[in-house]
Amino acid sequence: MNRYVLIHVGFENPTPEIMEAWGKWFGSIAGKNADNVGFGSAREITRSGTRELAWGLDAFTGYSAIDAESIDEAEAIARTCPFITGIRVYEVRSHQDGA
Repeated sequence: MNRYVLIHVGFENPTPEIMEAWGKWFGSIAGKNADNVGFGSAREITRSGTRELAWGLDAFTGYSAIDAESIDEAEAIARTCPFITGIRVYEVRSHQDGA
């Protein structure tokens, strides 16, 4: 079993319908779910300075860590998510993996 992180992209003010859809989705992945985290205010720090990151359709709003056999299975799980703009799937590699 491998660990994958699903990065949630996009924000809009949550309606009761959106919140219900997310609750159902979290329930549907309970057996594969390792962690769910929502993000708050954010800043980007670069060599040229710092800027506040706005909440909008291109914002990273949180992540879910899941266990899956393959990236294909992780993608299938991600496709069931009620994401706003998109969702990115990354395989987690530990330092022991030589990453």
